[in-house]
Amino acid sequence: MQILLNTDNNVQLDGELLQRVEADIVSGLSRFSDQITRVEIHVSDQNADKVGGGDKRCMLEARPAGQQPVAVTHNADSVDEACAGALDKLEALLDTTYGRSHQRKGGQSIRHLPVSEELI
Repeated sequence: MQILLNTDNNVQLDGELLQRVEADIVSGLSRFSDQITRVEIHVSDQNADKVGGGDKRCMLEARPAGQQPVAVTHNADSVDEACAGALDKLEALLDTTYGRSHQRKGGQSIRHLPVSEELI
């Protein structure tokens, strides 16, 4: 899974925050790593030109193999909180999408189980 980070001109990320965000994405989406080819992180400051503006926005875009990309956004006071909120939303979205695609109505038949001598 490839991770790409994009920021606007108003957001400055230090190396520690960047590594923490990437580590959170890798650990949070590890169960989907065989289905997702790339995750793009877009971080921006929505109110950079206003005094006291602290509205950070994180958009996560996941690109599943062979399917259309899915994206979620989250706004918060800090970049860390915005990325954590977006990651929670993306995990829920992927869990819903892939959880449903692997579940079928009904369960496995019991006919494949061996017959016990005690029951006869």
